[in-house]
Amino acid sequence: MITAVLLLALAGTLPGWFLGDRSRVHQLGAVVGAAAVAGLGIRFLFEPPDMVNLDELALATILLAVLAVLGGGTVTAAVLHLADQADNGTVDAARKILRGGAWIGAMERAAIFGTLVAGWPEGLAVVLALKGLGRFAELSQHQNVAERFLIGSFASVLWAAGCAALVIGLGGGF
Repeated sequence: MITAVLLLALAGTLPGWFLGDRSRVHQLGAVVGAAAVAGLGIRFLFEPPDMVNLDELALATILLAVLAVLGGGTVTAAVLHLADQADNGTVDAARKILRGGAWIGAMERAAIFGTLVAGWPEGLAVVLALKGLGRFAELSQHQNVAERFLIGSFASVLWAAGCAALVIGLGGGF
């Protein structure tokens, strides 16, 4: 059942990564992916999984890693789209300044997922510090883009941490 739910989450979120910036695809994918991940998380809270065999754990870990990295892009784009609607387009204008955000976000989510599953939560601080230092020039020259940077970073980090928490909840991680 775990594998089926994760495949559903991937099916919902992956098209948003490959189809570019399509707000409806991102929103629908984010809802499907978030519902699947949240559903598993809630189930684990009330009914912890029994002993999971290593094959199932390995497959779930791989699926959650892909979901954290690629699916997180769709979720982050949907959150940024919602923020842009609430802010009358000023957040969307920051996209031109913060180029490469999708690729940086994917690497950020991979690093966060890896550090948390490896049992090194301090790595989260290292990743965020590196990201902040890497974007410092853009953020200091363009004060209005800081909001998009923060919203995208928080959405991205929370998604990757949630996926890592599911692996840890299944008994994976160190």
